[in-house]
Order: sequence, then structure tokens, then C-alpha cells
Amino acid sequence: MTRSQKSIMFVTMVTTFSTTFMGSSLNLSIPAIGAEFDVSAGFLGWVITAYMLTVAAFSVPFGRLADIVGRKKIFMPGVVIFSVSSLLCAFSWNIWFMIGLRVIQGLSGSMIYSTNIPFLINAFEPGRRGRVLGFNSFATYLGLSLGPVIGGLLNYYAGWRSIFIVTFAIGITAFIVAINSLPADPKRGVEQISSADAADVPGNLLYIVTIGMTIFGLTMMADIEEAVYIASIGAVAFGLFVFRELHTDHPLIKISLFTKDRGFAFSNLSALLNYGATFATGYLVSIYLQVVMGYSSQTAGVIMISQPVVMAIVSPMAGRLSDKFSPYKLSSFGMGLCAAGLMFFVFIHQDYPVWMIIIGLIVTGLGFGFFTTPNTNAIMALVEKKDYGVASSILTTMRSVGHASSMALVTIIVGLYMGDSALSEADPAVLVQTLRTTFTICIYVCVCGVFFSLARGKR
Repeated sequence: MTRSQKSIMFVTMVTTFSTTFMGSSLNLSIPAIGAEFDVSAGFLGWVITAYMLTVAAFSVPFGRLADIVGRKKIFMPGVVIFSVSSLLCAFSWNIWFMIGLRVIQGLSGSMIYSTNIPFLINAFEPGRRGRVLGFNSFATYLGLSLGPVIGGLLNYYAGWRSIFIVTFAIGITAFIVAINSLPADPKRGVEQISSADAADVPGNLLYIVTIGMTIFGLTMMADIEEAVYIASIGAVAFGLFVFRELHTDHPLIKISLFTKDRGFAFSNLSALLNYGATFATGYLVSIYLQVVMGYSSQTAGVIMISQPVVMAIVSPMAGRLSDKFSPYKLSSFGMGLCAAGLMFFVFIHQDYPVWMIIIGLIVTGLGFGFFTTPNTNAIMALVEKKDYGVASSILTTMRSVGHASSMALVTIIVGLYMGDSALSEADPAVLVQTLRTTFTICIYVCVCGVFFSLARGKR
């Protein structure tokens, strides 16, 4: 591995770590944030959902823009904005200000997510793609591993605001290292860019409306009657988006990637279903351990670390295996393990043994480890080099839409069972029933994902 390759890997791993660290740390602080701002459990989910929804809506537009103007020009501002908005979150005086900043974090996060994997793919030959993606996944799960522990300690001793300050410090460190480490963008004139890579502005706008309105409408189903109309606007925008992309010379997304290649289409669909079924696990288990079981955020973090630690250990191995064996079979196996892990939470009750929770987290972690890297390797192997940015962004969108949909499901079910009740005032029996219903639905979604993953064939 050359010095340049090592530098690129280091920068992408640090930025990946910082974004996942913040998310996993924040899960443990949700009860504390809700208590300080005195908001309902359902509305509190928007602290997570606002970020995920924004990442989902803007990852593909930023990925396409990065392919046109250069990835470094998108990546570097994204790191700065993410870091500064993290610092500002530490000074939030109400929930609305925090949610607004989380939207800005989502914008900058989409700039990072849409460029870091293409940086890696371009720097290494195809035969080592799975290996380097495995290391990137290791950084993801290292952030998820340390987030609950460090986040729990920070929340317990210094308050939830300290989590954003630490995230700011990590982000600025990544920016300083990236200045001289990342390769410069190719020099291209304005005329050359506009003739070869004309931006699909209408397509971008329709795409953002599609993702934003659909997820927002689904999330608000339990709160406002107009939510169904908002989601319908997203569905109409999707139809217009597909029509537009089929009839323009420079589409934001080549629809043929999905229609002509079953492997590409089903790999992305599998990612959507996998993340949609499993993302809320950390959020729900964190609430259960703190609200029902009465554990401190520090103790809850130690319990929850079992899942991401397993992910961090398995991901590099799964990445190497996906260079030698069918990534389709490996990712299908991983998704099956995710479904098996979720089964442990369907039977949760007020006196549920902690060791059962840990086993469920471990099995789910194994599933994540075997699914994520092989599935990413399969997707990136199916596109040309010039489409790396968009392909990576589509996968990011699938992940983010899955995350946002998972939180939307939680918001809807919490609203149906608990109404506007705050987490601190929730009846433990009602909260447990809420969790069991949510996990039951998630298992069905995950099983559907297994079937789609297997339907990709033997490539």
C-alpha cells in the first residue's frame, strides 16, 4: 500500500468514524435531551430523523455534483460544515434550534457520504476493493462501538452537549489531515464541464422533493391528517422524476442501472430493507435500558457496545471474503442473521434478562458485518468508474432512507401507543408493548430483504 493510499484510507476512515460516532452517542442522550426540553417521545425522534431525512434527500445530488466538479470540492466543505454545526448543536436552547442544526448536519453529511467511498474505490485496484471497503466499514463500526461507551460517559458526567463538542474536535482533525492528503481534483474548464456533464437541475429538484416529502409524510402519519397528502406529493414527484430521467441527455440517475441490471437493483433494495429493519434497534434498546430497566446512560452504553464491536471485528474479514467468494451469498447470509437477531427483542418484557439483550445485539452485529461490506462491493463492481459517485450516493440514499423509514416507523408506533407522553412519564408496560410491536414489524421487513437478496442470482 502506497503512502498516498494510506493517507486516503486514513481520511475516509476518520470522517466515517466521526459521523457514526455522533449518531451512536446521541442515541444514549435522547432521554436526557427530552427531559431538558420537555418534549414528547414521538417528537423527540425528529432529532434523529431530521438528520437521516436530509442525508437521504441530498446524497445523490451531491454525488452527481462531485462527479462533475470534483470530489474534493464537495468533501472538504462538507467536513467543515459538519464540524461547525456539531459545535453549534452544543449550544441549542430549544428542540427546534437543534432540529434545524441537525438538518444542516444532514446536508454536510451527504457531502461526506457521497464522496468518501469513491475516493477509496479510485485509489485501489478492483481485486482489493472488498478489503478496503472492509476497513471503511471497520471505521463505521468503531464509531458505533465507541459511541455508546464514550457517549454514555460524556452524557453521564458532562451532559449531552459535550457529545457535540467532541464530534466537532474529531471533524476538525479530519479536515486538517485531509487538506494535504486527498488527491487534487482534475482541472477542468467551465465549458468542458457544462458540455460533458450538464447538471440535471429539474431532476435534482424532483429527486429532493420525492425523498423529502415521502419520508416526511410517512413520519408524520400519526400526528397530522395531511401527512397522507404530503406522502402522495412525494409519490407523484417520483413518477415525474423517472419520466424526466428517461428523457434527458444528462440524467441525475441512469434508470437503466436499475432496469437492465437485476443485481444492482436488488442489491440497493436489500440495503434499503436491511437498514430500515435494523436501524431503530439502537434507539429502542437505549430507551428500554434507561427508561424501563432504569440503567444510567453509562451502563446502557456498555451493554450496547456488544453489537458494534462484533461488526468491527467481522467487517474486514467479510470484505476480504467478498473479493474471493460471491458477495451476494455473503450479504444474504448476513441479512438472515439480522432477522434472527431481531427475534430476541420480540419477546422483551419489563424483567427481560440483560444477557438475552446482549445475545440479540451480538447476532444482529454478526449479520450487519456480513451484509454491509459484501453488498457494497457487489454494487460498486457493477458500475463504471465515471458513475462511482452516483452509485455510492444511491447506496447512501438507500441507507439513509432506510434509517429515516425505520425512525418513521418508530415515530408512528410510539404516537399510536403513547400519544404525546414524554419518555420520562411513559408507563413501562405500554413502552414495552410499543417496542415489541416495532420489532415484530422489523422482522417481517428483514425477511423480505433476505428474499430480494437471494433473488439477485449467482453472479
